[in-house]
Amino acid sequence: MDLFNKEIRTTILESLHQLKKVQNYTDFTSVLSDVLDDLYKNIPNEKRISYGRYYTIKMLAKHLYDLLKNEEVPIYDFVINSLESTTDYRVRSVSLGIVSHYGFNDKKQLSRIIPLFIQFASEKNWETRENAASFFKKLIKAYPHEMKEYLNDFSTSKDPYIRRFTSETLRPVSENKWIHKNPSYSLSILQNMFQESNAYPRTSVGNNLSDLAKKNPELIFQIVQKLAESGNKHSYWIAYRACRNLVKNQPIKVMDLLQIDKFRYKTNVYRRNDYK
Repeated sequence: MDLFNKEIRTTILESLHQLKKVQNYTDFTSVLSDVLDDLYKNIPNEKRISYGRYYTIKMLAKHLYDLLKNEEVPIYDFVINSLESTTDYRVRSVSLGIVSHYGFNDKKQLSRIIPLFIQFASEKNWETRENAASFFKKLIKAYPHEMKEYLNDFSTSKDPYIRRFTSETLRPVSENKWIHKNPSYSLSILQNMFQESNAYPRTSVGNNLSDLAKKNPELIFQIVQKLAESGNKHSYWIAYRACRNLVKNQPIKVMDLLQIDKFRYKTNVYRRNDYK
């Protein structure tokens, strides 16, 4: 779905030309805030649930990246100056989206741009953190070998936000669907958080395993059994969370592994007695 009309494209291009003349990033990022509002308005009402704010951020990031290349604007310098010129999380996320394309197309830039992702992963605004994880997936898919070393380090960070970021970047959705065919890639990293004590990253790890279970149920059953039998309460919590999809089709097996007679997730309740 193309949200860009002639007026929006012209506004961005003219603003970029003005930026090149006077180097006023505050004015330019203010224009981008308005552009994001206009892009959102261009989403048909019936599609705004599926195509929300992140979609507009992603589309604008790609458009700007292509434009900056064509205009021969130094991309990294542009991003740094933009980040320093606004507090609008959407525009800041656009800058990070530009960086993801920059790294995707030039592997040599990875060590330079990854600190920006870590900065975003630790910011207070939760939408900024989620956008950072989403854009980071592009780099993992492009350079799985190079990114694995970084992800292993992130998974043992003292910062729970960064540990959460690690798990979210590895969830097998969107650009990460390839992980379903190679679950050992993500599991070799996630195992570092199988005793996670902080609820924020721990929830993500459980959700991650639950996502993997959609295509790899038997593999996740094996992990659930090990976690449930480990004796660690945090591991057990992750095992329970990992079963939120598995329990729909194999409730008795889930309850046997977790050694319970009732499994509850949100408003859904599965009782052992109901299956006798």
